[in-house]
Amino acid sequence: MERLCFSRCSRFTRVLAFLQIILGGFVILISITTLHRFYSIGFIPHMGSDANDCSTFNTLTEGYADFDLKALSDRVEEVVTKLSDLQDKLEATVQKINKDKAKKNSNMTLTEFKRFLEEDVIPELYGAHIGLRLVRIPKLDNNYSTGSPKEDPLINFFTIEETRKYITAKDNREGKMSVYGTNKIYNTIGHACVVMRKELEEYMNYDVGSYCKDDWDLGQKLMLGGCDPLPRRRCLTRASKLYQRPLPINESLWSLPDDRNVRWSRYQCRDFKCLANRNLKRGFSKCTGCFEMEKEKLRWVRNSSSADFLISEVLAVKPGEIRIGLDVSVGTGSFAARMREWNVTIVSTAMNIGAPFSETIALRGLLPLYASLSQRLPFFDNTLDLIHTSVFLDGWVDLQLLDFILFDWDRVLRPGGLLWVDRFFCRRKDLDDYMYMFLQFRYKKHKWVVSFKSKDEVYLSALLEKPPRSL
Repeated sequence: MERLCFSRCSRFTRVLAFLQIILGGFVILISITTLHRFYSIGFIPHMGSDANDCSTFNTLTEGYADFDLKALSDRVEEVVTKLSDLQDKLEATVQKINKDKAKKNSNMTLTEFKRFLEEDVIPELYGAHIGLRLVRIPKLDNNYSTGSPKEDPLINFFTIEETRKYITAKDNREGKMSVYGTNKIYNTIGHACVVMRKELEEYMNYDVGSYCKDDWDLGQKLMLGGCDPLPRRRCLTRASKLYQRPLPINESLWSLPDDRNVRWSRYQCRDFKCLANRNLKRGFSKCTGCFEMEKEKLRWVRNSSSADFLISEVLAVKPGEIRIGLDVSVGTGSFAARMREWNVTIVSTAMNIGAPFSETIALRGLLPLYASLSQRLPFFDNTLDLIHTSVFLDGWVDLQLLDFILFDWDRVLRPGGLLWVDRFFCRRKDLDDYMYMFLQFRYKKHKWVVSFKSKDEVYLSALLEKPPRSL
């Protein structure tokens, strides 16, 4: 029995030692291969006959200035770390077996050894293998006279395969030109996705073709953090299990949707009744009362203060000219619903901050635009007749951010189009700064009202017309 145990321990020790030798050779091979690839593309000097002659050294400015060397280094470092950890684990196992052999107390069976390989060795080797396959070094693109590298942006930064597939450039089939006049298409992601890598890779970690996780709130968190636009996903979006057909448009416009048509799992409330203004635990603070349709019906048709403009008054400024527009507000689409009654089509921006604003707008038969402040408006220049904003860009917004937003609004607003600033509020001491932001465009003033909200805060309401600008 003792001889059998000794024989078995010796066999296991030899196998583990053999694995260590293979692992060490693997590390050396990775190092040599990586150095060779760096050498071949010019990251390492090519020395001529004269050791002091560095004329053949290819610098990073010659075709590889934009190559993300740090991301590549991180990928290689991850592989080496995994292999190093595996080597340490194997060495510790060999030492344990030798110690047990000296004590004549080894009881590792073939089944246990198989389990050890399957659970501790093979997954680590597989992870290192995948990590090594993820390393990409660009090839010179001969289509460019400068010899630019054919590297997909951020390809060595992300490790989730689905993310890498998404950001990889897609060459057109058979080298044909696309309808856009390009030979390849790049999918886009927001630059802040780099600093939210952990959250993005969790978002993109799914089985292709299966159901998506119920993680729309993670996607929204990424968007609000600047990872906007988000990557497309190849999974099936979930809907409410009890989804009902929406109401006809003549009924849905001023009715709350069916509770069963919303996924409530990520909200504090579980139905629309809970979102009423009197419920202090409804989960959001903006647009108080916007889920109470009877109160919403009175907005823009009755004046409650001098800062309130009526829709009839605004449309009378440009009779028959206001046909399409954008509402940048926090709400459930009531402005768009009211404008629909005047045969004006309004797109309403919406983010689901504490309540299902986007779903509510859509279920009312209106068009929501799920977009954050990070995003350039998806409209062409000089196309909209009207931009309306309310309860959104208030005194919290940074002046430079507001500047970029207003210039984008100016871009999409057509000459003669109207900018309706509806009850913008800020501190009195900040009013001059915000007034300048709106006045810098030299729009024609049709209405301009400043009124007190409180002792220290004021409302600003304005109706401004964009002037014509010839080339």
